[in-house]
Amino acid sequence: MSTVEREAAAIQSTAEQPAGGPAGPPAGSSSFHDSSTPTGQVGLAFKRAMVAVRKLRGRETQRVGQLSYAQYGLLHGLAGRSDCSARELAEHTDLSPATVAQMLEHLEAAGLITRTRSEQDRRVVLSALTEHGAAIVAERQARMEDRWNSALEEFSTEELTVAAKVLHRAADVFESLSQDDPDE
Repeated sequence: MSTVEREAAAIQSTAEQPAGGPAGPPAGSSSFHDSSTPTGQVGLAFKRAMVAVRKLRGRETQRVGQLSYAQYGLLHGLAGRSDCSARELAEHTDLSPATVAQMLEHLEAAGLITRTRSEQDRRVVLSALTEHGAAIVAERQARMEDRWNSALEEFSTEELTVAAKVLHRAADVFESLSQDDPDE
């Protein structure tokens, strides 16, 4: 049984284990999409979370006059940092450099960031939050943190720690898929 399966099984057994013993089929007999197994439940929950994020990104880009999820991600990436290049922001937010450059133009026009040329390399343009941009990030982050904390308050510290490990392991799995040789 892999570590991910053990961690998922631990979450499931903690949540559903009756006094007489473990619940459900053995963790090793699971499939990524089989909701009757602990690892399948984790897989389906992960997929649901990813779909919800994609839907959020799609809806927010259609709200005229409001920051999109991606724009907020850029602003959040600048929060607490000194000047940052578009390349650094693209890596941090998992967006293409061209998309970041276009968004930075709009954010600068809205007065949320400033952009200046680097003194070390004039080809590089550095971005930083304005006071207005920092206030928007702080306000939106506070709203999100309230929702996040409220949604997770019923779970123990131990359960949240295991959940974080499971999510990190899931991320590792998907990152490794992008590195697989398609000819193998």
